[in-house]
Amino acid sequence: MFSGFKLILSIMLLLLTSSAAANNYTSPDNIKGSTRINAETLINLARNNEELVIIDSRIQSDRRQGYISGSISLPDTQTSCHSLHSTLEKKDKPVVFYCNGPKCRRSDRSVQIAIDCGYSNIFWFRGGYEEWQNKHYLISK
Repeated sequence: MFSGFKLILSIMLLLLTSSAAANNYTSPDNIKGSTRINAETLINLARNNEELVIIDSRIQSDRRQGYISGSISLPDTQTSCHSLHSTLEKKDKPVVFYCNGPKCRRSDRSVQIAIDCGYSNIFWFRGGYEEWQNKHYLISK
């Protein structure tokens, strides 16, 4: 009976360690084929380019907490060449991807999919919703 307890304890520790390691993910500094931007650059892009599309790569439960005003929801799990084409008719249309912040993998996955699909005017807001919210910029719910 004691050895069964040790086994269960070992499995629980392994799961906790794996979960903690997964949460320590930090997105890359840059993604080749995209331009990394910050919140102020995003604001300037939006002011100066009416064609700019802002894509929120987060899942719906995250988006319900708030999102950057004017962004559209396209979670990374639903991002494909087909879904991007429905949103971005032209491959050179300017597009910004964001998610929760540097520890979120969703926007960097979406950026890579867009690059692989041939899109060429890609901006990546690595700081994402976390940076936007910390700077007290307008959010929608």
